[in-house]
Amino acid sequence: MKVSYQWLSEYVDLSGTTPQELAEKLTRSGIEVDAVESRNAGVSGVVIGYVKERSKHPDADRLNVCVVDAGQGEDLQIVCGAANVDKGQKVLVALIGAKLPGGLNIKRSKLRGVESQGMICSAKELGLNDKLLAKDQQEGIMVLPADAEIGMDAVSYLGLDDYVLELGLTPNRSDCLSMLGVAYEVAAILGKEVVFPQIELTENGGNNPIQVKIEATNESYQYHGRHFTNAKIATSPQWMKNRLMAAGIRPINNVVDVTNYVLLEYGQPLHAFDATQVADRSIVVRLANEGEKLVTLDDQERTLDEQTLLIADQTKGLAIAGVMGGANSEITGETSEIILEAAWFTPKTVRRTARMLGMRTEGCVRWEKGVDQARVQEAGERAAALIQQLSGATVSKGISSAVVSEATPAVVSVTLAKINQHLGTDMSASDVSPIFERLQFPYEVAGDKWTVTVPTRRGDITLPEDLVEEVARLYGYDNIPTSLPSGSTTQGQLTKEQQLRRTIRHHLIGTGMNEAISYALVHPDRVEAVAGLHQEKVNPVALMMPMSEDHSVLRTSLIPSLLETVAYNKNRQNHDVAIFELGRVFLTKEETLTQLPEERLYVAGALTGQLLTQNWMGAKQPVDFFQTKGIVESLFARLGIQAAEYKAVQDIAGMHPGRTAEVWVGEKRLGYLGQVHPGTEKAYDLSETYVFQFDVTTLIDVSAEVGHYNQLPKSPAVTRDLALVVDRSVAAGALEATIREAAGELLESVTLFDVYMGERIAQDKKSMAFALVFRHAERTLQDEEIQQVTTAVIEALKNNTGAELRM
Repeated sequence: MKVSYQWLSEYVDLSGTTPQELAEKLTRSGIEVDAVESRNAGVSGVVIGYVKERSKHPDADRLNVCVVDAGQGEDLQIVCGAANVDKGQKVLVALIGAKLPGGLNIKRSKLRGVESQGMICSAKELGLNDKLLAKDQQEGIMVLPADAEIGMDAVSYLGLDDYVLELGLTPNRSDCLSMLGVAYEVAAILGKEVVFPQIELTENGGNNPIQVKIEATNESYQYHGRHFTNAKIATSPQWMKNRLMAAGIRPINNVVDVTNYVLLEYGQPLHAFDATQVADRSIVVRLANEGEKLVTLDDQERTLDEQTLLIADQTKGLAIAGVMGGANSEITGETSEIILEAAWFTPKTVRRTARMLGMRTEGCVRWEKGVDQARVQEAGERAAALIQQLSGATVSKGISSAVVSEATPAVVSVTLAKINQHLGTDMSASDVSPIFERLQFPYEVAGDKWTVTVPTRRGDITLPEDLVEEVARLYGYDNIPTSLPSGSTTQGQLTKEQQLRRTIRHHLIGTGMNEAISYALVHPDRVEAVAGLHQEKVNPVALMMPMSEDHSVLRTSLIPSLLETVAYNKNRQNHDVAIFELGRVFLTKEETLTQLPEERLYVAGALTGQLLTQNWMGAKQPVDFFQTKGIVESLFARLGIQAAEYKAVQDIAGMHPGRTAEVWVGEKRLGYLGQVHPGTEKAYDLSETYVFQFDVTTLIDVSAEVGHYNQLPKSPAVTRDLALVVDRSVAAGALEATIREAAGELLESVTLFDVYMGERIAQDKKSMAFALVFRHAERTLQDEEIQQVTTAVIEALKNNTGAELRM
């Protein structure tokens, strides 16, 4: 609900309360205000002017030279490029020094040699939403009605000196879907009175010829019809347009705008029919026939069912009740005789129809949440008075009505003890009674018990607890004392292992791997197919009465189960597999079990085929050791594990002796990764497959509880590349360690980016190229410093590893 601050001030005295302060008070009382927006997007110095003369620019076909009276004492010469500018128009003129949205300042200028003393503006240039304007105002300059006062400030004329409060209403507060409903709420908060609009209606015509009948008595309780003749359809006055646009509704014509205006004011949806299109001026409220069709105002043909409530005459449907009118009775520029509908339909009927037809209008929203049944006729009379005022219509005598039942106010009782018990307060009767008076809830008091007659506008209040809530809102939540709960409480949280397990699982899934869950029971021959992480000898735990030999012992490693899963996929033509498992293994040194085995949580993965699928840019790239290592390194980075060292090993059962590495952090062995031994791959009927396996408990020990972050550097980095020739037996890790030690604190990073072994180098040698990045945290490094550090690095490499610079 969008609420105009200026409009609201007509019902409640808001003097001394700014829009922002009002928003704060509403929010604190339970009506949340999502936003407070000024309608002025940055307009100043714009006034209303009158185009006295218009002539073509002597040197530009598309420009016009206009003489404009802007109420400044002397006429202004303004060059305008709008095609629709013409003599005799009232327009918006930005004077010299005016400011427009987007930071545009109007200055004295010349256009093709002709001086221009301002600017004639369009709606867009003033920041108006052109979707809320009439079609003839969406293109070119904005032409104003003839009654616009020359020289008047455009901000005031267009209602841009207003603020709009956007309410985020909960479904139970349908009363605040109207300006009067909000006025009741604001008056209660501020302790002021509500001023109701004056209804001045003169019945100056003949008897009302409308006949009204309600056949669907379970779906409609009231229907009132007013009859008008001699109405003149025209545009609405600017004040009404301003208020409709502030609420996000596009003005159409004076009659339709009145129905929308009263919809916003009272929260009562209304509808106007062209009476000449209503057969015999007879209105019937009935259920539609199955398959009956009606073309609605949006020019869409709607197929209705037998549960759709229809407003009809004796021959045809006229409107879908509470949803949208029919095109066959639309108010047009030729309409002079009008029937105004003010009715009450059951919310569930309108809601069902709107959902069935896929339609949702401002009226539907209010019907679904609840409309005050006691004010239906009053809202109709307010609209009738405005139609008479704006269109000059003649109003027929009397209201044609059909009433099935009338609203009955709810009566709810509450005691002072209940209020204080629920709120934890110590209020007295003198604190509570004024609150009901401010809410305008009639009540009777007997001792410390209030019997409240709840107004029909507040259909959300049906229980004593609802009254307690009202008292709390108006008393002020900040005035309710706070108290801590008594008793012992325990804060729930995940253990570090639980957090780490989630992190590992989510990260590996993020790298493109799929999680597998396999049986903890395996075949005895599979137990030692690939070694676990235990370095001491362990014995598999055998079941006494297994259901099958394939599931007869508890696993000591996750790898065999993963290899079986890979083989299962390969046999079904799925050759690209990347899976992992987070599960427990069972370890014991006893040959005959006398105590429970040790359960350890491992994480393991297996990859074969392609990790990245083939694309148009290149050939297939099968999984290799380095891709597997990259996944492991990214996992370590996610866990905050630093300084992991990879050591080549030859003796892990089931693993390739030349393509396997153990991973250590200090003195702790985390696990291993590498290629499965060709013999093992053959046993499982696999192609080249890579695996990793780590002890999660050890990962927990070396992981960082808090991530490590570095401040963004302020000084530039310097890069130096070193191509080194070393013996083939020298490991890259040894070279990197030497570089880091020799370079000292200026070295930010070192990266191996090339390895070469070929014709241009000795057979027992290899070339390894490293990129060294140097940076000082506080200043820019000098060439001499970089050269000194680089020389020290080269000397250290030569002394420690026998490396020589490759020339």
